Amino acid sequence: MSAEATNPDARPELRRRGRARLDLRRLGRAALLGPAPRDRLPDAISHVAEAHRAHYPDADLGVLRRAYVLAESSHRGQMRKSGEPYITHPLAVTLILAELGAETTTLTASLLHDTVEDTDVTLDQVRAEFGDEVCFIVDGVTKVEKIDYGAAAEPETFRKMLVATGNDVRVMSIKLADRLHNMRTLGVMRPEKQARIAKVTRDVLIPLAERLGVQALKTELEDLVFAILHPEEYEHTRALIAAHAGDADPLPAIAESFRVVLREAGIQAEVLIRPRHFVSVHRVSRKRGELRGSDFGRLLVLVGENADCYGTLGELHTCFTPVVSEFKDFIAVPKFNLYQSLHTAIATPDGEVAEVIVRTRQMHRVAEAGVVALGNPYALAESGAAGESDEERTDPTRPGWLSRLLDWQQSAPDADTFWSSLRAELAQDREITVFRADGGGRLGLPAGATCIDAAYAQHGEAAHGCIGARVNGRLTSLVSPLADGDTVQLLLAQDASSGPAANWLDHAHTPAARIAISSWLQSHPDGARTDQAAPRAPLSVVGARGKGGNAVADLPDAPVRLAGCCTPVPPDDVAGFVVRGGAVTVHRVECPAVAQMRSLGRTSVAVHWKATADCRVTLVAESFGRPHLLADLTEAISREGADIVSATVEPPNEQRVRHRYTLQLPDATVLPALMRAMRDVPGVYDVGRA
Repeated sequence: MSAEATNPDARPELRRRGRARLDLRRLGRAALLGPAPRDRLPDAISHVAEAHRAHYPDADLGVLRRAYVLAESSHRGQMRKSGEPYITHPLAVTLILAELGAETTTLTASLLHDTVEDTDVTLDQVRAEFGDEVCFIVDGVTKVEKIDYGAAAEPETFRKMLVATGNDVRVMSIKLADRLHNMRTLGVMRPEKQARIAKVTRDVLIPLAERLGVQALKTELEDLVFAILHPEEYEHTRALIAAHAGDADPLPAIAESFRVVLREAGIQAEVLIRPRHFVSVHRVSRKRGELRGSDFGRLLVLVGENADCYGTLGELHTCFTPVVSEFKDFIAVPKFNLYQSLHTAIATPDGEVAEVIVRTRQMHRVAEAGVVALGNPYALAESGAAGESDEERTDPTRPGWLSRLLDWQQSAPDADTFWSSLRAELAQDREITVFRADGGGRLGLPAGATCIDAAYAQHGEAAHGCIGARVNGRLTSLVSPLADGDTVQLLLAQDASSGPAANWLDHAHTPAARIAISSWLQSHPDGARTDQAAPRAPLSVVGARGKGGNAVADLPDAPVRLAGCCTPVPPDDVAGFVVRGGAVTVHRVECPAVAQMRSLGRTSVAVHWKATADCRVTLVAESFGRPHLLADLTEAISREGADIVSATVEPPNEQRVRHRYTLQLPDATVLPALMRAMRDVPGVYDVGRA
């Protein structure tokens, strides 16, 4: 059902300002009268031309006239289920885009978007008459034949549309406007078909509108879906808004006080009241319970420059009481859908809390229209920029989430997998950015992504052999979640036949990772990596000789032992404690045993190092499993003049092996060189003190 049919009593101010509603009957009569003389625009698209000229005063409207003539003649005789001539649909879609500020090429393709699908017009005809770009956009929006794809027609249509969007975002702009007009006029459909279309709109089209930043379309789509899928909650929300209409609204007075403050501060600003749409009111009522008068809208402050945004914020926070928890800076850190604004809230002396959005006028245009507001993303390439060919031109509006989607959709084995993966991808409403430790750039991932997701985003199928990761320099497991701004170094096994563990699917959040892991597990039913190797006793090698420590305790005649837990060496800061038998055990001061001893009331004994520098130390080496690794490590240790007192090799775990060596060094100064030599052994990725 349409918004008008569902909500006939809705207040006019709740409708988005400037959004004209088409008189479909008038347009239908104009369409039936046929094209206008060649020296003027047809009456049916005069409103489109007026909206377009508001954004592009110098636009050439001749191409729109030709597109309308072709669309009207090809659709002539076709009727919509609502009874209007079919031409009213492409006209309505084109008007929606014209009001958002779409450029001429988008409007031309919008007028023609159903001609190839529903009439005898061919893509070759569109190309010959309007050029390659219009042809590409029309083809991108055209559905695949149901007779060829059967039940998979809808997901395959979306796959085709998204691939085309990867090359030209204007394809999805037209699809979103197309769905909005269809949702406005959905009341003529059977209830079950309304629900099916509304669910697809909710799961796919609304998230896409959010990601492309087209808030004007997203909010209206949300309200229309809300009315169909949740009629009782919608009616309750409608009743709340209707009841509020007769109450005193505190927002106009607050807005006027804002204007006075900003005028006195010399900041040129426009302060507007933005009524919340139905879904927003519903969310606020669920969050806060009983609604106050200021909860039905927000204050929007529009200024000229970025600096004015922060100046406005400072004035408002100085003259009013800010609600600190409500402050968000989306100018310094924009959302991944191009959105930029400052969000805050202020409390009035009488207890009202007003939410405030501060942005520039250009930010406002982008916030409302998203990628549509960016005009033609290919204008630079078309102008013949030096060194740039048609094959090399790239869409500057193509965001990271779309690149990820285009990558994994190629690996989706069937339409069902693609459809379910697409919905799961779009359900992620936040994105994080992590940085590669090798300086190779950044990775965009959904919030909650783990090192497994980062591995497949960076290495593709080579990530099957990933055995660990360093996050911000610290070794961590692959299932560890990542946070925005983390630096990630992924560790790959040298064995090309390595595969993922079965439990990786439990920790993979991106479709790319899940599809790749599932595919590998299906093709290797008996070859999945296990989390733990089969139980096996550690391999231990004990040296034939060892030397005493060179620490001296300030306790006459007391024997001194170096603690095996932390193996101190010169010039470590150390502390000694008397143990049973009168011996003094020496620990590094940062050893946990020192804190434990002191918590038990043990008094430490002063310890210093002898002038002689021979010492004993325990090192732990982390490595990938490979043949002859133990021999290569012991050879490297021997070359540095160290004696092995004992060595322990733990069983492999996910192809990682840990070696523990207790070594006698002739001089503590050789320790850094020894550790470097061990790290240089192929397969070893970390060496540290025990």
